[in-house]
Amino acid sequence: MTKVTRARRQVRLSRALGLALTPKAVKHFEKRPYPPGEHGRARRRTESDYAVRLREKQRLRAQYGIREKQMARAFEDARKTPGLTGEALVENLETRLDALVLRSGFARTILQARQVVVHRHILVDGKIVDRPSFKVQPGQTLQVKPRSQTSDQFRVSAAGAHRDVLPAVPGYLDVQLEKLSAVLTRRPKRAEVPVTCEVQLVVEYYSR
Repeated sequence: MTKVTRARRQVRLSRALGLALTPKAVKHFEKRPYPPGEHGRARRRTESDYAVRLREKQRLRAQYGIREKQMARAFEDARKTPGLTGEALVENLETRLDALVLRSGFARTILQARQVVVHRHILVDGKIVDRPSFKVQPGQTLQVKPRSQTSDQFRVSAAGAHRDVLPAVPGYLDVQLEKLSAVLTRRPKRAEVPVTCEVQLVVEYYSR
């Protein structure tokens, strides 16, 4: 899949979900704030409870760029965690390596963050980790490996070029962007995680 095709798919998905998933999608979404397709402008029929819950689950899944199987597994793990299942789900997803690479400002989108990890540019506590789903533990350090830091891609990141499109660095991360280094200081809390989602609807979807 080419970059252009991937970008178009993200824009189309953003419009379908009513949520801008990438910086490029923001501009398109502002121009066409309605679903894609010939009936996108038409008044939407009243949605069923199932459709509402399905869309909310899809919105959360899209923001982390994960497959349905991964999402379902994350929900099962969250259900075994003490406390509110929905909050635990988001908190667990947020400790994925690709999500933290994005939050730290090393990448511009979640897809780019995943690519950075898969291409073995990221160290966790000094060791290369190439699994985007790797769960980072509090106290662990993630860093762009020294050899990669000289590339144009990461020089742009270190200069803070992505900060114009990313949310502020959340409180659970201690980021030294100029060094392309970040520490997960503690577990995220749902209220701090910069994703748009009614987590209770996601819980209800999987509990049906």
